[in-house]
Amino acid sequence: MSKNKSSKIKFQLINNIIVMPVQLNGVELSFVLDTGVSKPILFNIANLDSLQIKNTQRSFLRGLGKDGVISAIKSKGNILRIGEAIAVNKEISMVFDPSINFTPRLGVPVHGIIGYDIFKDFVVEINYNNKFIKLYKPDNFKLKTSKSRRLIPIEIINKKPYLDALVTTDGKETSVKLLMDTGSSDALWLFEKSKFNITVPTQFYFEDFLGKGLSGPVYGKRSKIDTFVLTGFELENVNVAYPDSSYLAFARRNTKRNGSISGNLLKRFNWFLDYKNNRAWLKKNSAFKSNFYYNNSGIVLEQLGFRVAKQLQKTVRKDGYGRKVEGSVGLDLIDKYKFVLKPNFQVVELRENSNAKAAGIKIDDVVIAINGKETSDLTLQQVNQFFYDKKGTVLRLRVDRNGQLLYFKFQLDDVFKKKSLQTEDSSN
Repeated sequence: MSKNKSSKIKFQLINNIIVMPVQLNGVELSFVLDTGVSKPILFNIANLDSLQIKNTQRSFLRGLGKDGVISAIKSKGNILRIGEAIAVNKEISMVFDPSINFTPRLGVPVHGIIGYDIFKDFVVEINYNNKFIKLYKPDNFKLKTSKSRRLIPIEIINKKPYLDALVTTDGKETSVKLLMDTGSSDALWLFEKSKFNITVPTQFYFEDFLGKGLSGPVYGKRSKIDTFVLTGFELENVNVAYPDSSYLAFARRNTKRNGSISGNLLKRFNWFLDYKNNRAWLKKNSAFKSNFYYNNSGIVLEQLGFRVAKQLQKTVRKDGYGRKVEGSVGLDLIDKYKFVLKPNFQVVELRENSNAKAAGIKIDDVVIAINGKETSDLTLQQVNQFFYDKKGTVLRLRVDRNGQLLYFKFQLDDVFKKKSLQTEDSSN
């Protein structure tokens, strides 16, 4: 870093995940900030030559998912730049498996993930409210006192941060040790039977796709807990997921760990993380009391490439001098169209007992429109908002299935208490 005491970096918050600019060997890329990884991982690589990657050797990475490991190429001697902070002689891993890619899930270009290499050298401020990260030199860091900010100890285990919290289910309070995982969009994961009281409720749950780990998809059960308490800050009716144990062989090697606290909880606070002194400060922000929602459609979309769409060109009426004529009224005898590339939103997961599946939606369907709105005019995040609406909301989907346009209508599920599969709204 230069003579400045800190460096500020703006980020995008997409689906509760931080996407930030990082320069690798002089090339600007987009990385997910993931406290759950120890070394930077590069994927979605289009032009390796421009990155000047050298000193390579084969290696393996371990992560969530049934397969447990994925093959990679390790490279040494790289230069990373984040804001004004420069790190030299850094080791990175490269993954060439096309399925290991955040871009389809987030709908924006993502080239890798980075974590420990940022946090070990700086005090890191994560301001979810204003969407910026600030890196402070530890020797110059002084935090202003604030009654609303609280100190919490963190424990660095295998280059990853852990913190302690309290969860309450069925009136029983349990202390838990959680990995702080900024690379996951969920709120809370708990590992079943990692403590006596950590069990899936017998009635109040549903089976679901939980996300993708480095080694593939992860499935499990979703539910709610009564309360979640972090250093005195209390939240009620919090989303929780219990991943199937078959996907956790590597994660459960740390026998003290009971689960993870992730983006949907972390974003409700602004943070200062000081790995060197095993501590963090947190302050609740404007998102603290926002409700917790589930995907009530059972549909998971990814942005897989682009499709060609026909778009009407708006013509501007001009006078003889080429000036725009304001307020003119007239008829254009010929409509002009152009063909443009639009994002391709494809169904990649579908909950087995969902109304969407009962209505006829299938994996690989491309969603063209929802409730009359063309998805080509929306971001992936905006499209997904339809799926997180309240139970009983009617969705009307137009999809492309192998070139055939199909229309479907169904109600969003009551995921916890579903008595019947309804594809029609009786009130309409």
